[in-house]
Amino acid sequence: MAFATRQFLRAISTAAAKKLVVKHVTVIGGGLMGAGIAQIAAATGHTVILVDQTDEILNKSKKGIQESLKKLAKKKFADKPEEGTQYIEKVLKNLTTSTDPVSVVHSTDLVVEAIVENVAVKNELFKTLDKFAPEHTIFASNTSSLPITEMANATTRQDRFGGLHFFNPVPLMKLVEVVKAPMTSQKTFESLVDFTRALGKTPVSCKDTPGFVVNRLLVPYLMEAVRLFERGDASKEDIDVAMKLGAGYPMGPFELLDYVGLDTSKYIIDGWHQLEPENPLFAPSPLLDKLVEEKKLGKKTGEGFYNYQ
Repeated sequence: MAFATRQFLRAISTAAAKKLVVKHVTVIGGGLMGAGIAQIAAATGHTVILVDQTDEILNKSKKGIQESLKKLAKKKFADKPEEGTQYIEKVLKNLTTSTDPVSVVHSTDLVVEAIVENVAVKNELFKTLDKFAPEHTIFASNTSSLPITEMANATTRQDRFGGLHFFNPVPLMKLVEVVKAPMTSQKTFESLVDFTRALGKTPVSCKDTPGFVVNRLLVPYLMEAVRLFERGDASKEDIDVAMKLGAGYPMGPFELLDYVGLDTSKYIIDGWHQLEPENPLFAPSPLLDKLVEEKKLGKKTGEGFYNYQ
């Protein structure tokens, strides 16, 4: 009897430690990042539900996904257009949309959040979904700069919560930062790494530190370029040329700032400055603040450090 009991307990322990194989994915947020994540998940055989607030947003998201798939199919099936059409149809069959996140998380394995970079809004979303998602469901945020731990603490599943930071454009960029917060279980972390690989991406692991790996290095570099320009040490044009020709970067820092959006960069650096006000790497920039105040946000508004009009 004792032997049978030990076997039973061992079986339970083994089952509990087994990694979750993600098959059903719910992506919250139909913007560029959310739509891109939904696309690659559907393209790799996952059942995907893309969620946003209105059908209008979701129709725009789905149209963007279709256009992206057409471009990929044109390259992938250049000599076999019929196979390209079949590929697009197959991917789209794996993708549905909804405006009601609560009603669709009941059968999902993974929730990936890709909404506005506002921790209060994200916390409220996760707090609500936590009440309706199954116990096994893993929650992940695509945030590029906000603390994963704070979002996890808005739920009762801190051990089943992590970060999955994708890069834009999602279908083309190979990297995903898999963020392990202090309470993230090893089982959850490994499941997220496996999911990343199943998408055809390359995962890198990181603790829950401001900016994770890429942005922790990239944003201070961009800010130092702005400070160099603010001091009058070099023109923005020469700084861009120097980094492209001297460091081999595809874009200069000012070109990249305009591409990313000056408001996004300001939001990140302001958040980090609040966390570590004594850290000189996180010091705000008067020039960046001025441009954002004037609504000169970069390419998306037609003007930032450069004029695109």
